[in-house]
Amino acid sequence: MEGNKPITFDLNGDAKYHLIGIPSRYSGWCARPAIVMEHFQLPYTSSTIKVCDAKKKSNTGLVPVLIPLSPKLDIQICDSLAICEFLAESHPELPLWPKDPMLRALARSAAAEMHSGFSELRNTCPGNFVAKYTGNVPVTEKARKEVERAFSLWHEARTKTAQRLKELGEEDEGYLFGKFGIADAFYWPLLWRFRTYNLPLTTASPEALLWVKKMWSDPTLKLLSKDYFKQAEDPETAMVQFDDIFKGNPEIQYSRFEEDWEFTAA
Repeated sequence: MEGNKPITFDLNGDAKYHLIGIPSRYSGWCARPAIVMEHFQLPYTSSTIKVCDAKKKSNTGLVPVLIPLSPKLDIQICDSLAICEFLAESHPELPLWPKDPMLRALARSAAAEMHSGFSELRNTCPGNFVAKYTGNVPVTEKARKEVERAFSLWHEARTKTAQRLKELGEEDEGYLFGKFGIADAFYWPLLWRFRTYNLPLTTASPEALLWVKKMWSDPTLKLLSKDYFKQAEDPETAMVQFDDIFKGNPEIQYSRFEEDWEFTAA
């Protein structure tokens, strides 16, 4: 920021950002900013590194890292939430956060909860977009409570948003807070886990399920899904610690989803 004036970039021409991360089919952290930049068509380039190389590319030793390609800014921006906040401030004309103050506060709260919470689901159900586990997949009691919290959050977001946008006379596009935004990007990798580990959606409300369907049908996310499958074709991107994590357990079968998989609420 220069005073109270946002830093803006000319969106015509070459890339304005460079994003560094590990393969995004495994990492929700790295997927989130890429989702935002793809959805809002922000011009960027990206590079994929191995976890062991993160210290060479990142001041914190962690990824993702966003590097603005501007002579005004010789900085690295680390952490998915900080990156998305920077993008929102740099492009105030885009609805990365809702324009309405109440919905914006709720969206920030939801994104922050995803950023710092749901640790049991993260740790016991590692991200792997293409993986499919069937059989007696173990789910801890704490993870079940986090599943129910996710359902509650999605339900509350959708019901409060629908009510608020109706009051304002504005269109509701069906995402968590109306239009697609940062909060949706943050919960997209959590949806992978429901599919990957066959977590039941039976206790989700109709409003929450409509959002889930909206996300799996989103054109940008469908294109990104194709990229995740393309990544999986390259053995150099494999992270074996996140592939077939129940190997040796005869009660659990490991396979991969087909690229043309479609979400159904049943």
